[in-house]
Amino acid sequence: MKILIVEEEKTLAESIHTMLKPQGFHIEIIRDGASGPDYAALGIYDLIILEMALQSLRGCEVVRRIRAQRCGTPILMLTCAPSPKERVEALNGGADYYLARPFEAEELLACIHALVRRQGAQVDTLTWGNTSLELSSGTLICGVERVRLSSREFDVMRLLMQNPRYNLSKETILAHVWGYDSNAIDNHVEVYVSILRKKLALIHSNIKIVASRRLGYHLDLVEK
Repeated sequence: MKILIVEEEKTLAESIHTMLKPQGFHIEIIRDGASGPDYAALGIYDLIILEMALQSLRGCEVVRRIRAQRCGTPILMLTCAPSPKERVEALNGGADYYLARPFEAEELLACIHALVRRQGAQVDTLTWGNTSLELSSGTLICGVERVRLSSREFDVMRLLMQNPRYNLSKETILAHVWGYDSNAIDNHVEVYVSILRKKLALIHSNIKIVASRRLGYHLDLVEK
């Protein structure tokens, strides 16, 4: 499961990361609230944890902008002793739930699992052409054929399947799979795209990963 944490307070962000990392979640932290809607629009996260009291842009406004983009990713808002008005504003703006600080790790995990369960199969599988990507197991499925993906292969394939008709530049893939602070280079993307093409062919998928010069990669369907 991939979680985006939008929290400008470094200590709190690191505390949440410490609570969640042992559970095997893939976690990305951004400390600029105003960038939250841009990250959410990528559609690569299973859950967004968002601080209500952001300095750059109020949390409720971030939620409204995310929902205005028709992004349905569950949003858990964090707040310190929220007033009834703030609770109503958060929920009416599009948040799925709010959690008051301080909280225990068990309480945070219970909220996360409850929100993800609400999404049901919508969260568990991505489908394009005759092929599905099972998110819970990182498996590509085509008919009776199945092939497991490594963690990095999974992240690249997932990003492509969530944006199938759009060209994703190598820079975009590097930033959102390896991270903005990574030392990874364009060649890393090329290597993983090559591996994914072989695995798609192995299961007789009708998906192909197309390289568009200077634009990046997108998915298309193989003509039979």
